[in-house]
Amino acid sequence: MTLTYPWFLLGLLTLAIPIAIHLFELRRPQRLLFTNVGFIREIKLVTARQRKVKHLLVLLARCSFLVFLVLLFCQPFIPAKRSEAGAATVVASVIDTSPSMQVLSSTDQPVFERAVSEARDLPTAYPASARFALPGSNASLSAAAFQTAVDELTVSGSAPSLRSGVERLSGRSEKAKQVFVFSDFQKNGFTPQLLQADSAEQVFLVPLAGKPTQNVFVDSVLLDDAFIRAGTDIALRVRLRNGGSLAAADCQVKVFVGSRQVAAYRTAVPAQGTAVSVVRVRLDGTELQQCRVELEDFPVTFDNTYYFTLQPSPRIRVLELGSAEAGNVRRLYGNEPLFDYSGSRAQSLDYGKLAAANLTLVQEVPQIDAGLREALRQAVQKGGTVVLVPPAGTAGRTSYEALFRALGIGTVQWQAVAAGQPVVQEVAPPSLQNPFFRDVFAGQSRQAVMPKAAPVLRWSRSGTDILRMRDGDGYLAGFSSGRGMVYLFAAPFSGGYSDFTAHALFVPVMYRLAMQSYRTDQRLAYRLNQGRVTLGLPAAAGNPGRESVVKLVKDSLTFIPGQRVQAGELRFDVPPAMGVPGFYALTRNGRALTTLAFNFDKRESNLASYSAAELRQLIGPNRPNVQVYEAGAGQSVAAQYKAERVGTPLWRYCLWLALASMLAEVLLLRFLGRVRQTAPVAVAA
Repeated sequence: MTLTYPWFLLGLLTLAIPIAIHLFELRRPQRLLFTNVGFIREIKLVTARQRKVKHLLVLLARCSFLVFLVLLFCQPFIPAKRSEAGAATVVASVIDTSPSMQVLSSTDQPVFERAVSEARDLPTAYPASARFALPGSNASLSAAAFQTAVDELTVSGSAPSLRSGVERLSGRSEKAKQVFVFSDFQKNGFTPQLLQADSAEQVFLVPLAGKPTQNVFVDSVLLDDAFIRAGTDIALRVRLRNGGSLAAADCQVKVFVGSRQVAAYRTAVPAQGTAVSVVRVRLDGTELQQCRVELEDFPVTFDNTYYFTLQPSPRIRVLELGSAEAGNVRRLYGNEPLFDYSGSRAQSLDYGKLAAANLTLVQEVPQIDAGLREALRQAVQKGGTVVLVPPAGTAGRTSYEALFRALGIGTVQWQAVAAGQPVVQEVAPPSLQNPFFRDVFAGQSRQAVMPKAAPVLRWSRSGTDILRMRDGDGYLAGFSSGRGMVYLFAAPFSGGYSDFTAHALFVPVMYRLAMQSYRTDQRLAYRLNQGRVTLGLPAAAGNPGRESVVKLVKDSLTFIPGQRVQAGELRFDVPPAMGVPGFYALTRNGRALTTLAFNFDKRESNLASYSAAELRQLIGPNRPNVQVYEAGAGQSVAAQYKAERVGTPLWRYCLWLALASMLAEVLLLRFLGRVRQTAPVAVAA
C-alpha cells in the first residue's frame, strides 16, 4: 500500500486526546452505608471489571475513528501492476458505429450501447486535468463534453472504418498518448495492420461481441441478362447468406416490385452458408421500378430489407458499316422493335452515330482509314461493342492489322486462301455450358447441322471463345478492350466464304451480340460506404451549367455530394451523413434524373468476430503498445485500467471504516453504559 499524501500522518498525534481522556477521567465518589459490606465488595469488583472493558472498547473505537480519518486524507492505494512513464494528457476513443454494432449482447443490450457506456466511464480513471478526443472532434474535450459527445453518437451505414478513425486521431496537432478502440472486431474486416498506431501510443482494444445467433441477409440480387425487356418474364436470382453462427431453419422471404408483391417463399440457410432462389418477375412500362427483398429474421433486423432498382432497357442502337448490297443484317435488326438500326458506308459515316451506338458492325469494309480506326477505338474505350467481319480481299489487310493493334486484340494472322477457291469446313457445335448461349437452345434430340466457313483469320488466344471450327481454330471470339468488347469473325459472310447468314444460328448469335452490347452505368444497388458513384448522364439532360449541382433526396432529407462532370459522366461522392438505407432520388434543378438504391455493406452482416483471446494471439508479442481489455469480466474497462496502470484506491474503505468506528462507539455507549441498580441488602445482626 502507498500513501498519496503521507504528511497527513501527522494527524495521528490526535490519538493522544482520547487516551488522555481515558487515563485522567475523574469520577465523583458516592458513599453508601451498609450494615454488612461483605457481599458489597464482591459486587463492586464485578462492576469495576465491566466498566474497565467498556472503557477500553470505547477507547479502541475512538482511536480507530481517528486513525481511519487520517488515512482517508492520506489517500492510500495499492500500486499498479504496470507503471506509466507519465500521465496521459489527451485520451482518445474510437467507437465503432457500423451497423453490426446493433447486435444484442449476452445481456440483451445492443453492443453499441455497451460501447457507449464503457466509453462514458473512461474519465473516472483519469485525473480531472485529463482531456479527451474523438475522431470527429477538432479539439480535445473536457470529461463532461466528452461524455456528451459520446452520447450523441449513432449507428450509421456510412460509418468510417477503425483504421480511418485512428488515422484521423493521428493527424491531429495534439496527439493522444492513449487510444481506446471499442468495436466488435469482425473477422472479415479487421487485421492488426489496420491500426497504424505510433509505437509511442498506447492502444487498448476492447472487443464487444454479441451472443450467438442467426442472421440471414441478401448477399446479392443478380439478373441473367443485363438487357431487360418490358412485359417479359425475367429471372431474378436472390442469393441469401447466413452470417450468424446458428442455422436458420425457416426464413420467410418476400419480393416486391414497386408496391406489388411478386413472390413469397420460405427457405433454410445453414450457418455461414448460402441459398439461391430464382424468382420470375415482369416489368410493365418503361419506368424505373423501386424493388426490395424483405426477410423475417430475428433478432438481428438491421439488414432485413434489401433495396434495388429495375428498369426496362431502351432500344439498342445498332450501326452497320458495310456495302449497300449487304441486307442480311438490315433485315435482321430492322424488323425487330428492340433495336434501333441504322446503316452507313464507311466513306460517308457520321461519327456522332458511331459514338452513340451500342453495337457497331464493321462488315467486310475493304479499307479502314485512320479516322475510322480512331473512332472505333474511342467507342470501345467508352464501353461500346464492335463486331468485325473481315473482307475477302487482301488490299486492306494492313489497315486491319493497324486496327487490331489499336483495339488491343493481339496477334492475328491472315490465312493464305487461293482466289476463288476457299477451303470450307464445318463449324463445331456450340457448347451449351458457354454463358453466351444460356437459354438460347432447347433440348436437342439429334445432332444439329452446323454452318460452314472458310477462315481468313486465325488467332492463338482470345478472351472468350463463342464458336470454333472442327479443327479447333476459332470462328467467333470476343476480346476485352478498354471498357468495351471486340468480337471477331474468322471468315467473311459473303463470297462463298461462309453460309452463316443463311443458317438458323445466325439470328440468336447476332441478337445475343446486340443484347450483350447494352450496358448501363447504373447498378441495381449501391453501398452507403461505397465512396464514389459514376453514372452516365442522359443525352436529354443537356449542359447543366456552371452553377447547377445534383442532389440526393430521400423524403425530407437532401444531400449535396461532392461531384464532377467529365466526358458525359457524373462522378459524385456518397455523403458521409447519408447513413440510412433506402431509395434516393438524384435530382438536378428540381428535375429527377434517376433513382438510386443504397444498402448497408453486406460485410457488416457477417457477425463472426474476434474474442479477446483471439485478438491477443493475433496481435502477438511484437506489439507491446497494443493491449486487449475484456469488457464484461466483472469490471468496467475504466476499472481495469485503474487497477492495472493507476492503482486501486483505498480511501473509500477508510471512509467506511471510520464511519463504522463511530457507529461502534455509539452502540457501546448505548448498550454497555447501563449500570444495573442493586438494592442494598439488609442483614440481621
